[in-house]
Amino acid sequence: MTEAFRRRLRALPDFPSDLPVFDPATAPDDPTVLFKEWFEDALAAGVPQPHAFSLATVGAAGMPSSRMLILKNLDARGWQFASARTSRKGRELGENPQAAMNFYWSRLGRQVRVLGPVSELSAEASALDWAERPAADGGANPAWQLYALRPVEIEFWQASADRNHVRHRYELTAG
Repeated sequence: MTEAFRRRLRALPDFPSDLPVFDPATAPDDPTVLFKEWFEDALAAGVPQPHAFSLATVGAAGMPSSRMLILKNLDARGWQFASARTSRKGRELGENPQAAMNFYWSRLGRQVRVLGPVSELSAEASALDWAERPAADGGANPAWQLYALRPVEIEFWQASADRNHVRHRYELTAG
């Protein structure tokens, strides 16, 4: 079964030939500008949930874990997401406030990796985020926390059908 599964995986197509072309020489100095451009491209291409990303954290024991979340905002405070402080990811962020985000838009063959320290935003901002959730019932959730990741690195990755993928990395200072 292992060999058959390996062959099946190898037979799957990689990337289509009509992917966008990305030239890092034309990239803006501000990575958030490029992210917003790529996000708009994903929306225009009909990518479902283009605001969804994988968040990777590491707990006190050093074991990584990841799960899918939704980007809530992107502003001077950082790349925002939310969770309950009592959840596994909330506990891991309490133990080790570092994380990595990975956005993947398969229709465009694009990924964006964002990594850096994470901080808790205010109780007021967290309560507002909870209240704005689609299924909000007006009740409070004191465990709900809005977080902000302040990037120290952002990498843009554009796939190419010839497998000469293009990477463009920004190294930043968190502050």
